[in-house]
Amino acid sequence: MSATTVTGTVHWVEMGAFVWALAAEDGTQYQLYGDTAELEQENLKAKVEGQIREDLVTTSMIGPVLEVQSYEILS
Repeated sequence: MSATTVTGTVHWVEMGAFVWALAAEDGTQYQLYGDTAELEQENLKAKVEGQIREDLVTTSMIGPVLEVQSYEILS
């Protein structure tokens, strides 16, 4: 697992299973994992700190899984 900070926009993705994702400013899309209830708002801008979970595989397969450890809502 590697620690990272990602800034981007939250989206509801309907791919395989329905999931919340963070579209990063660099174009990478992360599947959010963990305590994400306050982040689950379409088009919410946020800065998320967490761990990339390379040991997890999901049915949505939209990108790396980002286990949320903390976050800051930007708008």
